[in-house]
Amino acid sequence: MLKISTLEDIIALRETFELECKLAAGKDGKGAVPKSFWDTYSAFANSYGGYIVLGLKENKGKFTINSVQEPQRVIDDLWSLINNSQKVSANILREKDVQEINVNGETLICIHVPRASRTAKPVFINGNPLKGTYKRQNTGDFLCNEETVRRMLAEQVEGSRDNEIIQHYGIEDLDLTSLNAYRNLFAAQSPDHPWIKLEPQVFLRNIGGWRLDRESGQGGLTRAGLLMFGQLASIHEIFPNYMLDYQERPAAKTEARWIDRVTLDGSWSGNLFDFYQKIIKKLTSDLKVPFELHGGKRQDDTPAHQALREALVNTIVHADFSGRASLLVVKRPDMFGFRNPGLMRVPLEIAVKGGESDCRNRTIHKMFRLIGLGEQAGSGIPKIYQSWSNQHWRTPSLLEKETPSEQTLLELRMLSLVPEEALEYLRETFGNKFDSLDEEKRLILITAYVERTINHSRMMEIMDMHSHDLTKHFSHLTEMGILRQEGIGRGTIYFLPETGIQDEMEEIFGFSRKSSGGLLDSSGGLDLKSGGLKHSNDEWNALLAIAEPVRNKRKAAKPLVEMVILDLCNGRHLSLQQLEELLNRSGDFLRKDYLKPMIRSKQLQLLYPTKPNHPEQAYTAIAESL
Repeated sequence: MLKISTLEDIIALRETFELECKLAAGKDGKGAVPKSFWDTYSAFANSYGGYIVLGLKENKGKFTINSVQEPQRVIDDLWSLINNSQKVSANILREKDVQEINVNGETLICIHVPRASRTAKPVFINGNPLKGTYKRQNTGDFLCNEETVRRMLAEQVEGSRDNEIIQHYGIEDLDLTSLNAYRNLFAAQSPDHPWIKLEPQVFLRNIGGWRLDRESGQGGLTRAGLLMFGQLASIHEIFPNYMLDYQERPAAKTEARWIDRVTLDGSWSGNLFDFYQKIIKKLTSDLKVPFELHGGKRQDDTPAHQALREALVNTIVHADFSGRASLLVVKRPDMFGFRNPGLMRVPLEIAVKGGESDCRNRTIHKMFRLIGLGEQAGSGIPKIYQSWSNQHWRTPSLLEKETPSEQTLLELRMLSLVPEEALEYLRETFGNKFDSLDEEKRLILITAYVERTINHSRMMEIMDMHSHDLTKHFSHLTEMGILRQEGIGRGTIYFLPETGIQDEMEEIFGFSRKSSGGLLDSSGGLDLKSGGLKHSNDEWNALLAIAEPVRNKRKAAKPLVEMVILDLCNGRHLSLQQLEELLNRSGDFLRKDYLKPMIRSKQLQLLYPTKPNHPEQAYTAIAESL
């Protein structure tokens, strides 16, 4: 629970991604659940959870106590409303999540809203998921667009995304060379297994690649069967956004160069099984293997080999192949990066601890396990972390991103937790300031040097520390001028003044959008670099239709132009070049007269808010302004 016990704690409070403070005086001044409570409850539940504190008054970003006079009545009303399905779709609070707090004789109410489970989302208010589903962004609650809500609804009812039968698809849509290669591995793994001699369709049925619908009597390939062994053309018919990409980069730098690449270029089948077979060899080709004998035979398998196999399988089996991001694997001399489309189905902290699994593609996971690949459900991520720890390398970084499209990122760095190079740099730069710090603050600075930018969640992966204590460390280091910060709320990042902002995770995984030749992002198929369309002329024509009231007028009223810009940017990110073309107006005119003012008035937000001059900068509408 949030720790608030003194006036100093109140003074130190700031609204963040995970904290919202509200005045709860009510009409009679004795206390009431504020109307805005429910927007925040929905937003926290659909995001990463958070705390709502009732009984605080804000003045210029600072809080003072405005005591709740009748706290028990307010708490009773809260429980009554939260169990009313007409008010809110789900009560995810436990009794211990609602507490009275006494500070100097004044009463506050602190409500901890946990992150909702996949089966409870979307948590919405007032009986309508399309008009009452919120998510948290920075320090605000924003209404979700229809696409986001429908994705949550689909995730809610689908335990596994890959067991569905695809009507009118059969063996002819498979790459039989891939299927036969898989069967050979299966036979090697289980040489006496009775499935080895089965006919292809019967074998597929046993491993989950083909299924019979008992009600209709119709049978066909499952999504898993097509994705795992299919021909690329057939896969793209069902999964138009499907994209696999592997890049090997020559140096430990965030630069747009690669020396080896595997992508969907038509030179190979393009299915998941063949992708795994190709990529695992490339990932592990340079790993050093110590000379060890077991049973008279040299062991060529190290913890690093095991971690990379598990990371690659994990990336594939948790991917949402209906999402807009590509499945991307990056190899550099200093690290390995893995990205899959789709967010985690369990909270990150639970995934790291293990023991709970909610695999998006359970059938594909089963197929890998049948050939000896992939851990038991819920144990894959912990094994990756343990294997990396056994090598004495930096703690892996696992995170989620919701813009420009939903994706999960895993970074494995082959660097010591405390590199000598980092110590030398920090001592040379800050001198006695650095040596006078305690061990925890020094580790924060070392991580900032190695990873360029850091935030709360990353440091909590590395350090066993309460978030409140970590905030104090960050505040102290920024006050000393040793760290700088950028952004607000959950989007806050910290970096060393001498190195500047270099969001390496973004550069590692965002690079593919510049040169992938067809990778899609949340703009719905729009190539942000070229300003044109890839794969979706229909969508560009739809945008032209939205822009027509302004595009075909020499002069248009300002409210009309603003309305059209918001419509164009609703649910997608558009670059300045695209808006120029759509609206038939100059970029300087749009930027000065519309885009900058609309950002200031919180109608629009930037795709890269901490990098105004980012080469792929784009604009999207804030849902609350629509």
